[in-house]
Amino acid sequence: MRAYVFTDTSLARHAGQFVWLAIDREKPQNAAFCKRYPLVGIPTFFVIDPEGGDVRLSWLGALTVGQLHVLLDDVRDHRDTPRPLLAKLATADSLYGASEWKGAAVAYRGVLDAAPRGWRGYARVVESLQTALNESGDYPGALALARASLPRLGRSPSALNVAAGGLGAATSLPDSAPARDAAIVEMAAATHALVTDTSYATAADDRSGAYIALIDARDAAHDSVGVHAAALEWSAFLDGQAARARTPEERAVFDSHRLSAYLQLRQPERAIPMLEQSERDLPGDYNPPARLATAYKALQRWDEALAASDRAMALAYGPRKLLLYDTRADIYRGRGDLEGARRTLREAIAFAQALPEGQRSPGRIAAFQKKLDGLPAN
Repeated sequence: MRAYVFTDTSLARHAGQFVWLAIDREKPQNAAFCKRYPLVGIPTFFVIDPEGGDVRLSWLGALTVGQLHVLLDDVRDHRDTPRPLLAKLATADSLYGASEWKGAAVAYRGVLDAAPRGWRGYARVVESLQTALNESGDYPGALALARASLPRLGRSPSALNVAAGGLGAATSLPDSAPARDAAIVEMAAATHALVTDTSYATAADDRSGAYIALIDARDAAHDSVGVHAAALEWSAFLDGQAARARTPEERAVFDSHRLSAYLQLRQPERAIPMLEQSERDLPGDYNPPARLATAYKALQRWDEALAASDRAMALAYGPRKLLLYDTRADIYRGRGDLEGARRTLREAIAFAQALPEGQRSPGRIAAFQKKLDGLPAN
């Protein structure tokens, strides 16, 4: 978004209508914000009421420039939204922004039930409702929503997201659920048709996320051939996007997913040149060396992995540093240095415990402790 969307000059027409704010959730001074406005994923965008701080709108995931214009216009004037519906929508968005998923799902259903025919807010409410249903564990509901809404959404960014969300819901159903396999096949077909359709514009992040849903579905079906085929499509798409990047920042946007695709294909060596280039281009960014550490770890090149980890640790801060500790412990264990792994995990626990409220994660601390306890004796 920062590299491809927020640089678009057409956004200038919203000048004076919104106060723009980017929050670095890794910095300790932003912990109180993180506590009040929790995230389910990145990126998440909030429109916050300046009076009481309530969430007027919450959006999870990437946006095209066109989608962002529509969202901001809707928040500003709600030109075709009746006042009672506007109140229902504000309640739903507030619950969603607070990660109160069950309440948000009920509220969004109320919005859809009350919305006039042809209301232009339909697509974004369906996306938010589906996220709320999946996050609350109502996978049958999320699947049913995808089936009901996809015909109306047509070929659009929202259709892609809803199809991928429906596929995720189908995959998450218990193995014993009736017609689970048929639902996965149905949603996978819809997702694949939309992810490969270039007749409509959508964010590259969303297409990449849809490929991940396809891979997860094939993995859940224990279809290794299908997983490999989907991963090949995914990596080819990402490589094509990176090749069209105009700046180092735009190209580096795809580094994380490209690395994941190469790891899925068991070809981590393909990531080394791109990550080395990103580290040269973006010397203040911890991500390229952190990803290099992961790639070298997969190749069992332990010394190079540890050196890359050193460089990343020197640049990183905040909760994201915990991921670096986790990788670093694995590197030490992989090279046979159990004491180094223990030391790293103890440092990780101490660092995690020292984070301010809003950034501190008891679950992450427990996971580190479990990993520490599970190390074999010397």
